[in-house]
Amino acid sequence: MHIPENYLSPSTCAVLGAVMVPIWWTAVKKVKEEVPREKLPLLGIAAAFSFLSMMFNIPLPGGTTGHAVGGTLIAILFGPYAACLAVSVALFIQALLFGDGGILAFGANCFNMAFLLTFSGYFIYDKLKNPLGNFAAAAIGSYVGINIASFFAAVEFGLQPLLFTDAAGHALYCPYPLSISIPAMMIGHLTIFGLAEVIFTVFVLAYLKKTSPDLLQENYSSKGGKSIYALAAALIVLTPLGLLAEGTAWGEWAPEELPEQDFLGTVLGYIPAGMENGFEFESLFPDYTVAGLPDEFAYILSAIIGTALLIMSFKIFVSVLKID
Repeated sequence: MHIPENYLSPSTCAVLGAVMVPIWWTAVKKVKEEVPREKLPLLGIAAAFSFLSMMFNIPLPGGTTGHAVGGTLIAILFGPYAACLAVSVALFIQALLFGDGGILAFGANCFNMAFLLTFSGYFIYDKLKNPLGNFAAAAIGSYVGINIASFFAAVEFGLQPLLFTDAAGHALYCPYPLSISIPAMMIGHLTIFGLAEVIFTVFVLAYLKKTSPDLLQENYSSKGGKSIYALAAALIVLTPLGLLAEGTAWGEWAPEELPEQDFLGTVLGYIPAGMENGFEFESLFPDYTVAGLPDEFAYILSAIIGTALLIMSFKIFVSVLKID
């Protein structure tokens, strides 16, 4: 679901980035006002849960892959505004350091995964938790949230060839129309990837209810929060499992791979000009690789770096706003 560089037009990226600015501004204010200050130091590690969950790629028959996001989980623990910030920072670190999602598409990715997913997932959870219980509500909310995010990403992809073409009628950016992008994105998320989001959300909630139940309460009083750090450490060690999935997520191919894709019935046969000549950014650890290291160790090192940066980022955030 990470939209890469140049799959969306610069104008599309600009519009969605502009939409996110007031959302981020409001989120910062709401977090400062509404999240108990005793909880805020743990928001960075919760953001790391999202970061780490997105490293566990899951294969889908046909050669594509996908992953959970964890946005509804963070919204349940800290509220949707805090979750929006947490997932946004996780997406920024992924794009900047690891090339997972485009820099220009950062606003679009945040709109889908940090805003739509977290708020819709939390809304469903909040409405269902009393009649159904926390776990059932969390399962339904997380499933709905990730599928709403996937649907909007598919629409953003599918609008590109309708709006942006060259003189020959070739797409300038994503070449696949709505009739292809929506089913291609939704099949995986309505099935395996949606289930992965449910399992991840419910598992972490069950773990925290057993090991740190006060974290699930509004009046959080724990001084250690050791259980949440222990879970993050376990996820870091297990991240190389994400390497078992072969293939590329739908809509995340490198430009040079596109001519051979056959989602239009025949191979596409060209690289869209907006991709071939578009914005380029070289990340420090592309695709979570580190020069000279085996992929498994590089994956773990990338997970450690990402987690550490997220924890530090939110400690700085708390300090700057003088919340803690």
